Amino acid sequence: MGRFTLAAVCSALALLSSCSSPETAGPDTQRLTAQVEERLPFDDTSFTQGLEVSEDGTIYVGTGQVGESRLYTRTPGGEELRSVDMDPQFFGEGITLHDGILWQLTWQNGTAIKRDATTLEETGRASFAGEGWGLCSRPDEDELIFSDGTAELRRMDPETFKERQRFTVTMDGQPVEGLNELECVGDEVYANVFTTTNFMRIDADSGKVTAVIDASGLENNADPDPNNVLNGIARIPGTDEFYLAGKRWPDMYRVTFKPETAAK
Repeated sequence: MGRFTLAAVCSALALLSSCSSPETAGPDTQRLTAQVEERLPFDDTSFTQGLEVSEDGTIYVGTGQVGESRLYTRTPGGEELRSVDMDPQFFGEGITLHDGILWQLTWQNGTAIKRDATTLEETGRASFAGEGWGLCSRPDEDELIFSDGTAELRRMDPETFKERQRFTVTMDGQPVEGLNELECVGDEVYANVFTTTNFMRIDADSGKVTAVIDASGLENNADPDPNNVLNGIARIPGTDEFYLAGKRWPDMYRVTFKPETAAK
């Protein structure tokens, strides 16, 4: 998301009258740290908005900026495989894979692009209300989870992209604003909090935050720019490891999430 919103500032600065922050996490909220297992090369021109990994290990990257947004696939080692440009009026946002389909959000156009997950070619479009930020898939529940930068997440139909329900993410009873890039893993949703180095692990049914993950140990080697923040999370299928990336970062990190006391 190439913008600084009131919601994001609220999360980042912990204005507790209207939102919750990692610093106020209660005893029932686990505190984890992103432990780096490997540093990998990444495209430092990619204004990364979405990150996804297929079952065969192919990495999908969705990028933003009007006139520059695209979707591409690559290997973990950095070899680019396929790439398609978005229509120049679109600012690309989150992406997710679901049953051979890839959905790609736009920021302020209210349009979701439906693509063939293999060829990346567009196969349809759907409309949604408000802004589009992050997206992830829960195949066992036959739903997508959608973020719009607020404390609300939406449940979307994976075929039609129609909205089914909204729920609020809370920590210790307070809403958590600025929810951004998403990754669904079983009954949990991982959400980056915009402009911070924190991820929330969220119970996908109740909306309660069950863990705060500190990723501040990852080196941000991007050129100095307030927009070049951490923004990309994808679980590596069949493992407990994740890839984390950022906007215009030259590095992508393979990490595990460890309890703070156990992290190296």
